Amino acid sequence: MKNIIPSILLAALLAVSCEEAFIPESADVPPQIVVEGYIEGGQRPTPPYVILTRSVPFFSRFSAEDIENTFVRGATVKVSDGEQTVELSELCLDELSAEEKRLASALFGFNPDSLGFNFCLYIDLSFSMRGEEGRTYTLEVEAEGQRLQAVTTIPRHVGLDSLQFRDPPGQSSDTLAQLLCYLDDPAGEANFYRYQVGINSSGYISPIASVLDDRLIDGQRASFPLFRPEPRGTMEFDFETFGLYRTGDTVSLKWISLDKAHFDFWNTLEFNSANQGPFSSYTLIDSNIEGGLGIWGGLSASYYELRVEK
Repeated sequence: MKNIIPSILLAALLAVSCEEAFIPESADVPPQIVVEGYIEGGQRPTPPYVILTRSVPFFSRFSAEDIENTFVRGATVKVSDGEQTVELSELCLDELSAEEKRLASALFGFNPDSLGFNFCLYIDLSFSMRGEEGRTYTLEVEAEGQRLQAVTTIPRHVGLDSLQFRDPPGQSSDTLAQLLCYLDDPAGEANFYRYQVGINSSGYISPIASVLDDRLIDGQRASFPLFRPEPRGTMEFDFETFGLYRTGDTVSLKWISLDKAHFDFWNTLEFNSANQGPFSSYTLIDSNIEGGLGIWGGLSASYYELRVEK
């Protein structure tokens, strides 16, 4: 069967692209290594970290134990910024203390104790390399006889001008509010954005459509809503409250600038996620990984916290 990317943080990646449709093949395809790696600059620069898994057949059904077995262990993972090279250390959740798990929850946006399986990644534990805007980072991976490489650049960050809560469109409510942001987009340059939201000190979660570019707002002052994401695993939605915030809650917002390859990855992934159904077509997710699948993404971010009031 056709293989796809089983990204643990994304729950599951279906093979997608807005432009190129395909039909899953019936022949077996050897599994590929899947990369999900990031380095962040901006307000809270972080060291690089990388999750390595193996692709699985498109129609697979698997348990928590099967998910745990997809992690690639014993790999050599290096990141270079052109001046220094760091080798990332392998780290798994079952090796962490309670405090370290709390920090992992804040970084990755999930409760480690709720996973039901051991989660592993590669990270620069020395913190000798942190993301810097404008700098280019090369990732090299050697694992299971395969060599993978990818390059990303952290773009100059464009922060939000302001944020405002208002009544939901078409109705007045004492308990619900829509979050509106204002952005002064720089003129004459391509900018790509993404956002994530945390509620009442929960981890950051991305809404269904979390990315946008500035093709229609280049150089303009723009305003648009930022939607409240649904908790991961939610199967049913209340369309009267979907995307709205509850008064009294505290909202943490992560506003992100991406490079184009990183934007294309999330854009095609989210297009596929929103295009499910019996009559939808299979499409390919954009990837910048040479020799494998997935994303090595540089980003710069700013953080905002506000109470839901009108």
